[in-house]
Amino acid sequence: MKRRGFLRAFFAGTLLPLAVPLLDKLPGGNSLRRFLRPPGALPEKEFLDACIGCGQCANVCPNKCIETYGLDGGLDNLATPRIVARSKGCILCMACTQVCPTGALQKLEPTDEGMRAVAMGTAFVTESICYSFSGRTCGACYRACPLPGEAMTIGLFEQPTVHAEHCVGCGLCEQACIHMPQAIRIVPIAELRERETA
Repeated sequence: MKRRGFLRAFFAGTLLPLAVPLLDKLPGGNSLRRFLRPPGALPEKEFLDACIGCGQCANVCPNKCIETYGLDGGLDNLATPRIVARSKGCILCMACTQVCPTGALQKLEPTDEGMRAVAMGTAFVTESICYSFSGRTCGACYRACPLPGEAMTIGLFEQPTVHAEHCVGCGLCEQACIHMPQAIRIVPIAELRERETA
């Protein structure tokens, strides 16, 4: 490697990690980072105070849907768990809630009641790009929903209707959506709470 290439790589590797947290300060920076916390997560501020970034929740997850933040999430989120629903939604097994050593994830039982107590976010449908609202039947999101008939119902051409009071925000519908970009997305509970207080 030539000296110029080495210096370029050295400075990029040294300065770039320091610049990543500044992305949160850019206008709209936070809106680009949608993530779901695992089931049982405390409200965001309390969660960040309690989570020690041990990774036990990610290790025990049988679906491997929990990943941990690197520097891309800023220093506040470093090593904390997240679920990227488009990649892999949560199957609501509650294994992660059983191993959290600090209570950042409150224990939930793997029962119907435990499943209904989850509050990760809420699904929202973009009707303008949803196949079922264009007269082409689909229903992939409905078939993926762990609470069909409650969190989501379907109508003509399997048009989905999300019932926010029952949606737990697991992300399985977002993962299952066959449209690119997806026509159904989960808005995390932390973001919904921010909107309510704004």
